[in-house]
Amino acid sequence: GEELARVARRLAVGESLDEALSELTDRLPSRELVVLVTTLVLSNRAGGTVVSSLRNLTETLEERKETRREVKTQLSQVTVTAYAVPAFGIGAMLLMNAVMPGALDRMTGAFIGQAAVVVAIALYAIGFVVIRRLSRIDV
Repeated sequence: GEELARVARRLAVGESLDEALSELTDRLPSRELVVLVTTLVLSNRAGGTVVSSLRNLTETLEERKETRREVKTQLSQVTVTAYAVPAFGIGAMLLMNAVMPGALDRMTGAFIGQAAVVVAIALYAIGFVVIRRLSRIDV
């Protein structure tokens, strides 16, 4: 409301639509606002119908919002995977120890077993970090 009132005041004192709207995008940086302002400015310059331009813009923004939702859904699945893989590894070790009591003690009693556990933990940690980094996408 207040930002549009500023634009209206600037237009009332004779400032061009391009200047008033570009100042608005400077104050409120938003991809959607930039697209809206660009559409309005181009329609104003070309003398085209603003209604059809705004209709197309609405469809585009709705598609962008839907794409954003889909990407977030996919990323949440990746995040669950990042947590599930190490949990399955730890769960497998605990299950092995439950099926064969003392298996973990025998495995970690020798140096080679301790090294295998350390390597496995390191690989799980690296996998977790890699999956989390790959899933960082600015939507």
